Amino acid sequence: MATIEDVAKLAGLSRTTVSRVINDQPYVTEEKKKRIIHAMKDLGYVPNSSARRLRSQRTETIAVLLPRVTNPFFGHLIESLEREASKADYQVIVCQTHDKKQKELDYLQLLKTKQVDGIVMASLTNDWEDVEPYLTSGPIVLCNEYMRVDGVSMVHIDHRQAAYDSTTHLIRQGCKHLAYASGAHKTYIALERRAGFLEALAKYDLPFDTDMELDWALDVSDGQKVFQFLKEHHPQVDGIFTGSDEVAAGIVYAASQSNWTIPNDLAVIGFDNQMLSLLMVPAVTTVEQPIDEMAAKTIEVLVEKMSDKRSSQNRRFIYPYQLIIRDSTKRHPVSSSAQL
Repeated sequence: MATIEDVAKLAGLSRTTVSRVINDQPYVTEEKKKRIIHAMKDLGYVPNSSARRLRSQRTETIAVLLPRVTNPFFGHLIESLEREASKADYQVIVCQTHDKKQKELDYLQLLKTKQVDGIVMASLTNDWEDVEPYLTSGPIVLCNEYMRVDGVSMVHIDHRQAAYDSTTHLIRQGCKHLAYASGAHKTYIALERRAGFLEALAKYDLPFDTDMELDWALDVSDGQKVFQFLKEHHPQVDGIFTGSDEVAAGIVYAASQSNWTIPNDLAVIGFDNQMLSLLMVPAVTTVEQPIDEMAAKTIEVLVEKMSDKRSSQNRRFIYPYQLIIRDSTKRHPVSSSAQL
C-alpha cells in the first residue's frame, strides 16, 4: 500500500509539500500540485480522511433532523440536501426524530460533541428556547420549518398563506362545511397552516366545528380513518384541507370505497405535490414547495456558516409555492392562472 513518502519520492518533492496539497493548504505552486496529484494517481494513493479531519478539527459531516424518512416530502428533501452537500464535499447523516422532543435534543448533542459540523432542522418539535443554546456549539439552519425568532437562518415557504389560499379555493368551489387534518398540531408550521385555514373561514363568515379538526393524521392509513370519522360523525362535511398528500390520498380512497364522489360530495386538498397525489383518481389538488431550490439555499447558507465561525448574519429566505389545482376540488371552472 502506497504511503505519503512514496508519493513524495515519485513526485520528487518533500513530504511536507505533499501534505500541504492533501490538506488543501496554500503556498504550493500549480506545477507542484499537478506533480503530486499525478503521483497519487499512479500509486493509487488515497489520503486518510479521518486523520485529515482530526487535524482540521472538522468532520465534514452535516446532520439533517426530520420526523420520518418514509414521508415522500422528506425523502425528496434529503436527496436534494445530500446532492448539494456532496458538491461542497460534505456528507449527510439522517436523524429521524419521530416528533419526539428528547430525541431531537439528543441529535442536537451531535453538534455539541463535535460529531458534526452543522445541522439542518427540517422539523422542530421543541420550543426554540430549548434549541437556541446549541447555536453556541455550531451552526444550525432551519429548512421547511421556521419560527418568529431571530438568531438563526431559515429557508421556507409561507405556510400560513398557502393554507389560506387552499382553503379559499375550497370555499370558492362551494364548500361550506370544512374539516382540517394535520399531523402535529403543536409545531409552528402546523399552527401557521391552521391560522391560514381559520383566516379564510373568517373572511367568508363560515363557522368551524372544532370536532372536525383532526390533529393525528400522518399517512394514508390515517387518511382513511379521517374519512370514516367524518362520514360517521359529520356527514355534512363537503371539503377538507390536509397537511399531507398521503393523508389526502387515504381520504380519496376511503371515500371511493363508500360511494362518495370526489369532489362533488367531498373536495380534498393535500400538500407537497408528491407523486401519489397525481396517481390518485381523481388526482389530488395540492401545494407544491420548491424543494430543490430550498435545499440548495440551505446548504449554501450552512456551508458559509461552517466555513466562517465568525459569521453571525442570519437571514430568512421565503420561497414561492404553487397551488396546483386538480380534479379532487374542481367543482366549478377555475381561473386560467391555476396550473396543473
